Amino acid sequence: MSENVTAQVGANQIHIETGKLAKQADGAVTVKLGETIVIVAAVAATKAKAGQDFFPLTVDYREKAAAAGRFPGGYFKREGRPTEKEILTSRLIDRPIRPLFPKGWYNEVQVQSILLSADGENDPDILGIVGASAALMVSDIPWEGPLGAVRVGRVKGEFVANPTHTQMKESDLDLVYVGNASNIVMYEGSAKEITEADFNAALRFGHDACQPIIAAQKELAARVGQKKRDITVKIVPEEILLEAKALVGDRIVTALLTPGKLARESACKAIQEEVGAKLTEKFSAEKVTEFVVNDAFYYIQKEAVRSLVLNQGKRLDGRTFDVVRPISGEVGILPRAHGSALFARGETQALALATLGTTEDSQEFDSYTGGVNAKQFILHYNFPNFSVGETGRISGPGRREIGHGALAERSIEPMLPLPEYPYAIRISSEIMESNGSTSMASVCAGSLALMDAGVPLIRPVAGISVGICTEYSGAAISRYQLLTDIIGWEDAFCDMDCKIAGTEKGITGFQLDLKLRGLPHSIMSETVERARVARLFILGEMAKVLAAPRATMSKYAPRITTLKINPEKIGAVIGPGGKNIKALVERSGCEINIEDDGTVKIYSVDEEGMRMAREEIEGMTAEIEVGKIYRGKVVTLKEFGCFVEVLPGKDGLCHISELANFRVKQTEDIVKVGDEIWVKCVGVDEKGRVRLSRKAAMAERDQEMAEKT
Repeated sequence: MSENVTAQVGANQIHIETGKLAKQADGAVTVKLGETIVIVAAVAATKAKAGQDFFPLTVDYREKAAAAGRFPGGYFKREGRPTEKEILTSRLIDRPIRPLFPKGWYNEVQVQSILLSADGENDPDILGIVGASAALMVSDIPWEGPLGAVRVGRVKGEFVANPTHTQMKESDLDLVYVGNASNIVMYEGSAKEITEADFNAALRFGHDACQPIIAAQKELAARVGQKKRDITVKIVPEEILLEAKALVGDRIVTALLTPGKLARESACKAIQEEVGAKLTEKFSAEKVTEFVVNDAFYYIQKEAVRSLVLNQGKRLDGRTFDVVRPISGEVGILPRAHGSALFARGETQALALATLGTTEDSQEFDSYTGGVNAKQFILHYNFPNFSVGETGRISGPGRREIGHGALAERSIEPMLPLPEYPYAIRISSEIMESNGSTSMASVCAGSLALMDAGVPLIRPVAGISVGICTEYSGAAISRYQLLTDIIGWEDAFCDMDCKIAGTEKGITGFQLDLKLRGLPHSIMSETVERARVARLFILGEMAKVLAAPRATMSKYAPRITTLKINPEKIGAVIGPGGKNIKALVERSGCEINIEDDGTVKIYSVDEEGMRMAREEIEGMTAEIEVGKIYRGKVVTLKEFGCFVEVLPGKDGLCHISELANFRVKQTEDIVKVGDEIWVKCVGVDEKGRVRLSRKAAMAERDQEMAEKT
């Protein structure tokens, strides 16, 4: 029997139903907002795979073209590999639900979400998060929910819960907020330089908006009445863990405080191998598996790192808690790139390349859910194995790379003068070295590369990550320490990775990931302020490298000239089957884009080619003006005069009486076919026939010469 509940969120209702579809899943719900509907189903394996030593959670979100009443693009007319939107939505669902599964439980879990109906106004990503929480709540899968999720916009200064795509066009904020009954669990999004005070207010607004969704899920779970399954968690036997700690002793602290990432890792690895061998000798290889050694040593390192932070006030690299690592940068280091920058923050190093292209280079994609269907600005992030001194599989970008690139992209985009800027822009961020927050390094490097390329960035953008180390008393945090500019091991062994990017005036991009079940708003307010101070410091260091966009672009970047033609003349420029425009492109070497309103954009790195293209297009679209003198070519001779082509494809009659200031007996006495002569337009009749005069043109030119002398 199906059960359904309704939550009032802002001006709209969210409907959640279970028991109707996907009844063989451990838990399944449909979530509806407007006419947008998603189904989310969760299934957990009954036992862990042999040798499994991690939690294999897979979250997958897919959109079906049929949901919007459309056919998929492409030859096969079937949905294929996940789009970037689907990957980012999968990550959006994954990140808040992952910390709420039991520690040490390694059964495989899959949470799958499918878009069934799309009304083009309500984005399904929020419904995917709500659906994942609700599906897990009504299942027997162990999970510490529920979670509420809401999109927060700000339209005309007022916060809006779950705004439509139409409303979002006027919004200066796009915040996805996920929370539980009392705390923040996750957020991400972008803004147009929102202040820290307004950002904190938006978080509180989002939290309040989530509460009806949380209450509805609790009601639905109570109605279903599904008991959670009994589970077995995999932990290191206590006697082995105690022996490992005794063998390690205080040496782990010395190893952790070793300067330099690679040296630190090497020192810790040497202790782990030594202790692993001694544990095997004492307890046998059957008991001391690779999992036992790795898990025991992870626990020992984590305990030591947290003790250093909370009890001794020390960080692994010797910094105080609010200090950003040393920053350096260079620009213009790659001669053929249109703009380039190398940004380093400690042992994190990003190399950004900026490329300018025509608007035809903008990325277009199918959008079944409404919103944008093209991007004029793209940022791609790449993370090669060598950046962390490792080997591994070499392949295309994974979900992490796509997510990091999207975060950096949305952090910079609010400061670009789009869509008025006539170029498409791409940044490629190549991570050269990694030890903490390469996505924020990509923001800094990307901002510098854009300015190096001469892109009129409104203001430079920088980003930083802030972490936290906590201690609990019962269910509440009793002690904590914020960590500015976290390094990799602080991210691994502590509790938060809060990335905030922006300008000197406000926040433009943000993303929060927690290992905790939630974080109080009061602590988040401190985090936001800590990030602001660090961001201003980084912006100051970046200004020492390059403070503003260059006045000129690289000689290898395409130049652009724009002209306006009569829209009725577009066909004449293009020609039958594109004949005219193709020939002009080939002759000039330019790229030419013509918009429906008659705007013509000519791109070229060659000034002569651009001049040629412009003159020919102006010639093809110009109208012959009365009183204007033209240099034209004689194309036809008649007894009564000659026809002279004064513009491409446009000619007029120069009557025999207008050929000279004396009586002309025969046209051939004055001109021949192919001659170039000066003529003046002396009239255009109601049928568009043009009358020209060589006599008038010669008289006017003679007068001009006389005035000059």
